[in-house]
Amino acid sequence: MSFREDGEDGRGDLRKPFLHTGSWYRMGSRQSSLMGSAQAIRDNSVSVLACVLIVALGPIQFGFTCGYSSPTQTSITKDLDLTVSQFSLFGSLSNVGAMVGAIASGQIAEYIGRKGSLMIAAVPNIIGWLAISFARDISFLYMGRLLEGFGVGVISYTVPVYIAEIAPQNLRGALGSVNQLSVTIGILLSYLLGLLVDWRLLAVLGILPCLILIPGLFFIPESPRWLAKMGMTDDFEASLQVLRGFDTDITLEVNEIKRSVASTSRRTTLHFSELKSRRYWLPLMIGIGLLVLQQLSGINGVIFYSSNIFESAGITSSNAATVGVGIIQVIATAVSTWLMDRTGRRVLLIVSSSGMVLSLLLVSVSFFLKGMVAEDSSLYGILGILSVVGVLLMIVSFSLGMGPIPWLIMSEILPVKVKSLAGSVATLANWLFSWIITMTAPIFLAWSSGGSFAIYMTMCVFSLAFVTVWVPETKGKTLEEIQFSFRRASVF
Repeated sequence: MSFREDGEDGRGDLRKPFLHTGSWYRMGSRQSSLMGSAQAIRDNSVSVLACVLIVALGPIQFGFTCGYSSPTQTSITKDLDLTVSQFSLFGSLSNVGAMVGAIASGQIAEYIGRKGSLMIAAVPNIIGWLAISFARDISFLYMGRLLEGFGVGVISYTVPVYIAEIAPQNLRGALGSVNQLSVTIGILLSYLLGLLVDWRLLAVLGILPCLILIPGLFFIPESPRWLAKMGMTDDFEASLQVLRGFDTDITLEVNEIKRSVASTSRRTTLHFSELKSRRYWLPLMIGIGLLVLQQLSGINGVIFYSSNIFESAGITSSNAATVGVGIIQVIATAVSTWLMDRTGRRVLLIVSSSGMVLSLLLVSVSFFLKGMVAEDSSLYGILGILSVVGVLLMIVSFSLGMGPIPWLIMSEILPVKVKSLAGSVATLANWLFSWIITMTAPIFLAWSSGGSFAIYMTMCVFSLAFVTVWVPETKGKTLEEIQFSFRRASVF
């Protein structure tokens, strides 16, 4: 691919940028057709924030899908006469669909762009919710859940990558954390609305994020880095100018992106032997490792068992407890978003992993001791309260770092040349281990509550060691600087 010389004015009239860019959508009159929407996005932070808020509807859909089965279990099993195992399979099928979506996500986002990928992801989500809403038997429930899962699998890869590629370096951490914040908001919305409406209407409400997302995608620019990689020079510079503001000099950033893309585009075929190079295997290991360890922390098992723990402490309303957990997740993730570009990713990961180790130790010890004392003793009640405190601290610690940051790190450090393949593998690994933890949690907890939390604590110890030894600090660096550091075969 070739780019015009820096001294040549290749940007055209940047007062009328082409926002609807992508290989799936090309128009000869691209500048004039989008003048109106471009006028609405003029300031750097405002334009990027507007884009992030629109694509954040995807993770809200993600969270709504994850949280849907919790408040609807009783009503769905009663209305459709399901067994516990049938409903459990219904809940787990979203993970299965997400694994399929994860496999396809990288290639979809690579060939039709980030916006086109989100457009495709929205369609099966809408169909899936409609199938659940109108279900008269278990087959429609299963089909709807699989379709939702597929869309969520694509969303879980595409949204963090898009945000990382459009955000300026000083805001990338905070904006990248909006992805996980939106997931927690979606979960909380499903919990709250599940207390007010029946399961069919709740499924209909699940369509809303994607119904808003689809038209919203037409008013935001495609990722400039993807456009540059695809050789769409004019669209790339116009997109970047819209994102950075019409009065901002983007020459330096344009040249950095051009150099980065040129250095990775000389050969389009990636040989497996090349993965032995440190510039590839190190970011691959870090990205996949963080997303796997995120699930091995047992967060899904802890949340799954939280209502039982609350009941052991004398809290009888499991629905209220579940909503409380959702609120805590949202608040803690919002704090993480605020801290991301102030303290750095690595520091937050270390604090988060350490907090999870200590909180899970508290839960594990509390359960072991509870098995040794009489149920009518005051110590038994105190231990129940301590187990609740430990669970809440674990959720707060997870939300501060291990929840949002692995997705952000993955989108930052994967080299352009292998991002689609590596991103799909990392996302697939995350969903696979999410499914494993969700399916095995009841078995482990039936075996030994204290032992289960001790296993999760051990995994968090591994996470702490992994972060300390391998994970670099990416705060304040452009994506090109991060990837160049791996090309030099050095860690930050």
